[in-house]
Amino acid sequence: MLEYSRFKYLVIVVVLALSVLYAFPNLFPPDPAVQVTANRGNPIDAALEQKVESALQEAGIVTKRVAIEGDNLVVRLGSAELQGRTSDVLQDALGPGYVSALNLASTAPTWFEKIGAKRMLMGLDLQGGVHFLMEVDRKAALDKRMDAYAEDLRVVLRDKRLTYQGVERRPDNSFVVTLAKTADREAARTAIQTDLPTLTSTTGSGVLTSAVPMVQVEPQGANQLVVRPSEQDLAQITAGAIEQNIGTLRNRINELGVAEPVIQRQGAERVVVQLPGVQDTAQAKRILGATATLEYRAVHDGNAYEAVQTGNVPPEARIYYSRDLGPDGKPMPVLLNKRVIASGEQLVDARSGFDSQSGTPMVSVRLNAIGGQRMFDFTSQSVGKRMAVVFVERIPEVRIVDGEEVRTTRTSEEVISDAVIRGVFGRDFQTTGLNSPKEAADLALLLRAGALAAPMDFVEQRVVGPSLGKENVERGTRAVFYSFCFALAFFLVYYRMFGLITCAALLINLLMLVAVMSFLGATLTLPGMAGIALTVGLSVDANVLINERIREELRAGLPPQTAIATGYEKASGTIADANITALLAGVALFAFGTGPVKGFAVSLMVGIITSMYTAVSVSRGIATLIYGRRRKLKSVAI
Repeated sequence: MLEYSRFKYLVIVVVLALSVLYAFPNLFPPDPAVQVTANRGNPIDAALEQKVESALQEAGIVTKRVAIEGDNLVVRLGSAELQGRTSDVLQDALGPGYVSALNLASTAPTWFEKIGAKRMLMGLDLQGGVHFLMEVDRKAALDKRMDAYAEDLRVVLRDKRLTYQGVERRPDNSFVVTLAKTADREAARTAIQTDLPTLTSTTGSGVLTSAVPMVQVEPQGANQLVVRPSEQDLAQITAGAIEQNIGTLRNRINELGVAEPVIQRQGAERVVVQLPGVQDTAQAKRILGATATLEYRAVHDGNAYEAVQTGNVPPEARIYYSRDLGPDGKPMPVLLNKRVIASGEQLVDARSGFDSQSGTPMVSVRLNAIGGQRMFDFTSQSVGKRMAVVFVERIPEVRIVDGEEVRTTRTSEEVISDAVIRGVFGRDFQTTGLNSPKEAADLALLLRAGALAAPMDFVEQRVVGPSLGKENVERGTRAVFYSFCFALAFFLVYYRMFGLITCAALLINLLMLVAVMSFLGATLTLPGMAGIALTVGLSVDANVLINERIREELRAGLPPQTAIATGYEKASGTIADANITALLAGVALFAFGTGPVKGFAVSLMVGIITSMYTAVSVSRGIATLIYGRRRKLKSVAI
């Protein structure tokens, strides 16, 4: 008999309702917008909203709406052509305290977000995306490497117990080492050449490429040495920084959850980053270009206030300033050792949260083996002493001088925590003193993704159109639509009533496919559309198998209702075998493919699963509704 349980009908109704709900946001096209996000505690309030509106009115820019949405201020515009100009106006008006970034603002009702319903993300080849052109700061890369050299020289001299008066860097990137004793000059020269003989250069993948002389040591005066890094090393600094930064950018984009990004090197010092379907481009811009990290330093025993007033700073120490304010209302000075115990480069993992005792935002840190051992050695010898955590951040600034854009950077170094070491610890510990949970979350993301080898500046920012062209995309969409309609028309003519059932199953399959991909946050690209077309074809094949099997059972003389039930039962096994084989192919494509291949695999796998359900279960439920209650059914329109 042709029967179908009420529970299965309930499942179909629930699945259909959820599919409509989660596919519905795709009917709301997004608005071109500029998103303003605060930097480091600056307010997003009504005063900022008024300031933005005034600046845009003076510039003659007409907006659809300016409003605070969540933690950001969103300026909605009527066309994408106004986005770039609006962003430039706001960046000039608001200054470095805020980040303005191009975005696509959702127009769907806000209650959709509360249930996780969102618009399906489109790839660069279908809707375009955000384009960033970033440039490595070569001078900063050199400065960072030179600082590392100076610290290496000091460590070598200290380890060999050779007293020195100073290690001074010169403009030509060489160093002058001044020793306390003339008799130590040759011993120092031998120690430097022995302990710093070569620099091993590696690619971003960790493959050894070369080993070149790192330093040349030459005597100068009675108690001085001149140490020069090799020319090969200096030439490789920028190239190495680019390679490491590309890897770091990929890690940061993965942390942001951007699907199928484009990250390409352009020239000697630039990187192109294209992000399709980004929901928070201001955060993406802030995270991609940020160079925030942590440094753990020992607190010096000297008097910081006295050092500031007299200018007499111990040679092994340096003055920093705390976030906490002193009695005079100004940041309190802190005297810290120059030698870094551990830094962000030695971090393995970082997670944000709240301190169980104070309830304040914190970052839980895990160091690698080297950093953990250094931290263990230091804390073992320093129980009862103080250690400080320095938050280092490089902030880009843009000014207009004589009508020309001048880009500068400002480095902020703040002591966010200064505490007494109560016990010995190594790899795992917590860092507190952060201003807000958002700052803790951003810092943890940066630490997980890794530090940039050299700072990067945003040279260009724009919204890019579909790489295949708007007309080609429209034609492709139209072709898919018409082919789908032709298939439906054929089914209606050839299979009559069962053709109508097949059409309903195909439409529900397409609805479920869109809903699932929207819920999963999958990015739809042109290969993804090909995957959808293929799954529609598989669904058509499944329904053809069912319909033809029913016709065979009718020709064999079975009663209509028995023929329908038998047709579905016997065709289901064949459909399952064919679709599971195709599903395994999709899994292989997803596991071993990259970029567009993965997009094709995702739409293929989701489409196969939904097509199996609609062809076997949904269409049978519809057929049972139509024919199941008729006791004297003489024929079937198939």
